[in-house]
Amino acid sequence: MKAAPFAYVRPGTVDDVLAELARGDGKVLAGGQSLVPVLAMRLGRPATLVDINAVEELHRFDRRDDVVRIGAAVRQRTVERDALTRAVPLLGMAMPFVGHRELRSRGTVCGSLAHADPAAELPAVAACLDATVEVAGPAGRRRVPAAEFFVGAMTTGAAADEAVVGVEFPVAAPGEGFGFAEIARRHGDFALAGVVTRVRVADDGAPAQARLTGFGISDRPVTRDVTDLLRAAGEDPTGHGLRPGLADLAGRVVDTGGDAHGSTAYRRRLFAVLAARELARALARARTRP
Repeated sequence: MKAAPFAYVRPGTVDDVLAELARGDGKVLAGGQSLVPVLAMRLGRPATLVDINAVEELHRFDRRDDVVRIGAAVRQRTVERDALTRAVPLLGMAMPFVGHRELRSRGTVCGSLAHADPAAELPAVAACLDATVEVAGPAGRRRVPAAEFFVGAMTTGAAADEAVVGVEFPVAAPGEGFGFAEIARRHGDFALAGVVTRVRVADDGAPAQARLTGFGISDRPVTRDVTDLLRAAGEDPTGHGLRPGLADLAGRVVDTGGDAHGSTAYRRRLFAVLAARELARALARARTRP
């Protein structure tokens, strides 16, 4: 199947991008790794593709104080290979699981966020780290916490006449550790279920805060504070002591319907097992980052 006819424009500034979107029925094109398949299957038929790759400011990838900022045109492969990404360890852990290398060479970090696939890795990383998405629109620019940005499957808080122009990820602090794991039928596929974890320890090594975000388990990334659960499990490097509590949590947060690849019950078990393991690993890593 071929894409429906569309017009193509390549503006040079963010203001010009917004002017094109204001005409109505436009869609932003950055890397195209999510959008083009949608067009090819005619699941989307925008009248105009607004290519943002000529906008210089959207290619910036730098560190500003305690955040790493990634512009909307920055490729995933660039982020994966750049030493700057070490300041946000969870990004580096997740990136090799985002599609395949060839797809990451074209795909963008912000494009993955804007596509908001509930089984995608980068929206979950953004949610777990409390990243901030910058959105430009006719009323100016606004900063949206990741927890508010994802509002449903393939749906974000950005309006049709707005464009994501960047995202800020907080730099890891001393005493923080992270975990990432997913189960997919093949490497590079979207996950049947996955978890990302973030643990911060006090000076004595005791858990001070623990968060986990599940993906592939609902219509958007699901984040929960599990500090009390981690404290109650005591010293358990395997994470087995966490499983009963996480199995209970799975029953409340995993609501994706079953399909040919796995039932809801199977996804709940995956979530509980992966979460227990990655929380234990994140705690151990946090204790090695004084």
